[in-house]
Amino acid sequence: MGMSRDTFYRYKSAVEEGGVEALFERTRRKPNLANRVDQATEDAVIKSATDFLAYGQARTSNELRKLGVFVSPSGVRSIWLRHDLANFKNRLKALEALVAENGDILTEAQVQALEKKKLDDEACGEIETAHPGYLGSQDTFYVGTLKGVGRVYQQT
Repeated sequence: MGMSRDTFYRYKSAVEEGGVEALFERTRRKPNLANRVDQATEDAVIKSATDFLAYGQARTSNELRKLGVFVSPSGVRSIWLRHDLANFKNRLKALEALVAENGDILTEAQVQALEKKKLDDEACGEIETAHPGYLGSQDTFYVGTLKGVGRVYQQT
């Protein structure tokens, strides 16, 4: 059957005792909740992530400290990772979902972040074309001669 006799009988006894659910892999590791921040701090970090999208983890930590919420920059990052807010793009998606859900009005910082994203997209060269590679071109330049190698060209 493609498995050892021992494995087969172990699976068979697991199914007999607990049904098909017994075959699903269960993690034996229990999460260490003592290392996590309290829920109020986590909520403040998430709110700050959608209020000030362009802030990094260090600045977010400093701004929250001014408000009396003490969390380290790495703590901010771990919370962002848990809630899929680790980069600017993900925070923008979360803001869009929040606005669509609640119908909130955007603050000045949020509008600036959205405008920055729009400018970044233009600066990265996102151009609409009829088909892929339509605007691409290739050129070769003579750079010079290296001793023992010969002529060197650069393709761009």
